[in-house]
Amino acid sequence: MADKLDSLDIKILIELQKDARKSLREIAEKLGVAEGTVYNRINKLRRMGVIERFIPVINHGKLGFNLIAVIGVTAEGGHLVEIEEKIAQEPYVTALYDVTGEFDMMLVAKFRDRETLNSFVKRVAGMEHVVKTYTMLVLNVVKESHGVDVEKLLLEEFEEKGK
Repeated sequence: MADKLDSLDIKILIELQKDARKSLREIAEKLGVAEGTVYNRINKLRRMGVIERFIPVINHGKLGFNLIAVIGVTAEGGHLVEIEEKIAQEPYVTALYDVTGEFDMMLVAKFRDRETLNSFVKRVAGMEHVVKTYTMLVLNVVKESHGVDVEKLLLEEFEEKGK
């Protein structure tokens, strides 16, 4: 039988999303379950692919990457995946999406200076089978998250279903 998520799984995810360095004991005490239960549930979530890895959330601005670009890219037909694979290898790229609309893909990249941004845009625009690029600079980061708010979006749903 396939693993399913329940409200305890969601509560564990909420705790990990707040601070992935919390100990199993701390999570277990907060949720009123055994430490072994938390351990087993986290392993289940990893096995299911719900949890892919544990990483720190880094403030790239504090490291000098204050110039953020959102770039639309249009590719010649049949070459989208090939171009995406190349762009995904670029160390400045933090997100890359297939999209509908005017562009074939949108990417987000962070830079320390205009010269590096300029070089990157020219490199992408000059790739074989790239038809055009359109670069927008971020003026102000209002919200930047690495996930949805699991607590607000899923917990009520799971508790209402009684899972």
